[in-house]
Amino acid sequence: MKSILFKYMTKFTSLNDEEQRAIAEEILIEEYKKGTILLRQGDVPNQCYFVLKGCVRQYSIDETGKEVTSNFYTEEQAVSIFNRHQQNKPSAYTLTCLEDCILVVGDFEAEMDIFHKHAQLETMIRKMVEENLGEVQDELSSFIASAPEERYKALLQKRPHLVNRVPQHQLASYLGMTPESLSRIKKRINASDF
Repeated sequence: MKSILFKYMTKFTSLNDEEQRAIAEEILIEEYKKGTILLRQGDVPNQCYFVLKGCVRQYSIDETGKEVTSNFYTEEQAVSIFNRHQQNKPSAYTLTCLEDCILVVGDFEAEMDIFHKHAQLETMIRKMVEENLGEVQDELSSFIASAPEERYKALLQKRPHLVNRVPQHQLASYLGMTPESLSRIKKRINASDF
């Protein structure tokens, strides 16, 4: 699993092998069972994650009590928590493991110490967050401007593995539609051989 982490480090920094190994020695890698809740809506976050293996779902409960899925994080994706620098601000969402997961776990309190020891790690994380934020902005713009069928087709192009990895009702929520609408769209697309 550390080879995935090394690959990702190389993408964002020019660390040599020795520097990568030194950082990897200080990084906590944990295994979580399917169904594990990493963060509950309303709790104050104190950790962040990077997915080495598995799938993590991000969702919130709206004012009517309905679950609204806002993201799925899979291999080589950082689970970004952007409100963490606002002390004691509760999370607006829940993070849960949809599969057995292997995650890099970052502790916010230990963050500054590791950045002082490994300055390039802070640069790597900043670049990773910038890339992630750019992708999220592009996806949100596309999502707002597209019809439900276009959203599903975009998912098939960008993240086809989600179709078989997550329950249909969660996928429908993520795409902003009902499970029944998603089912009809899937049938139309399969019939037309998208």
